[in-house]
Amino acid sequence: MIGGIVGLLALIWVYQTTTKANVTNGVVWVMICAAVYLASQFIMIGAANYIVESMRASEGGEAYERDLTSIGDRKNLGGFQGPKGMFMSVFFELFPPIAGFLLVAFIRTKFVLKEALNKSNLFSGIGDMFKSIKESFKNPDQK
Repeated sequence: MIGGIVGLLALIWVYQTTTKANVTNGVVWVMICAAVYLASQFIMIGAANYIVESMRASEGGEAYERDLTSIGDRKNLGGFQGPKGMFMSVFFELFPPIAGFLLVAFIRTKFVLKEALNKSNLFSGIGDMFKSIKESFKNPDQK
């Protein structure tokens, strides 16, 4: 869910950038960024699942099997308890969308805008995107 929202915002950001920069093939760049974002999500989520399952299997030994009926069984949680477990859960949930967003930002800066890679160029236009989204919710009579 988080990845979908971040992906949608990233694609809106790229589209607004292409229209403001008068790029002739802006929709193609949006499709390229969508494909890169989805591919990165597929790879990163698969990698995160592999890491989580290997961590759980290492704690459960060779006989580790996922038992979905034992919800109250504390020994099957695989080390995802306490502050460390909470940090790992949040990290594995948020890392794929953030990595995908950074890839889209790289493509946008390097190939669409053809600018140097620095923090101000990489994330420029995000504030304008949120302002235009906010303006789109206003009634035309209020503008």
